[in-house]
Amino acid sequence: MKLLVQRVLKASVTVGGRTTASIGPGMLVLVGIACGDNALDASFLARKAAQLRIFNDEQGKMNRSIDAVHGEFLAVSQFTLYGDCAGGNRPSYTEAAAPDEAKGLYEQFVVSLRAMGHRVHTGEFREHMLVESVNDGPVTLILESRGRMTS
Repeated sequence: MKLLVQRVLKASVTVGGRTTASIGPGMLVLVGIACGDNALDASFLARKAAQLRIFNDEQGKMNRSIDAVHGEFLAVSQFTLYGDCAGGNRPSYTEAAAPDEAKGLYEQFVVSLRAMGHRVHTGEFREHMLVESVNDGPVTLILESRGRMTS
């Protein structure tokens, strides 16, 4: 499982001309699910994202988690995080999980964040979305569950 995390001042998702989700300060999290990922990957990355200290403290150092700044999450499913362009110019998505498998793990990721008490808004799975964000910093990180040290 792979996350692309952005610290944002605001972010939103629009589907079919209507805004379906929006947040103020917090994290936009693009969520990619790979073949073979499981619930442990989802819960591990939910904890990791929730504990990331990427928000500034009083001295301007990235030393605060999303809880400390009362931020929100916007989680958006993003199978293209597993696009492989090594073999040419058209990405291959053979590493990406099948939609039914991916949907369950994406939802598990969201449930895990909510179980920790976080406000989580979501995109719409398998829909064409327009995602807008104001990246603060910019701060953008990639988190992966493969090779994780703890479950």
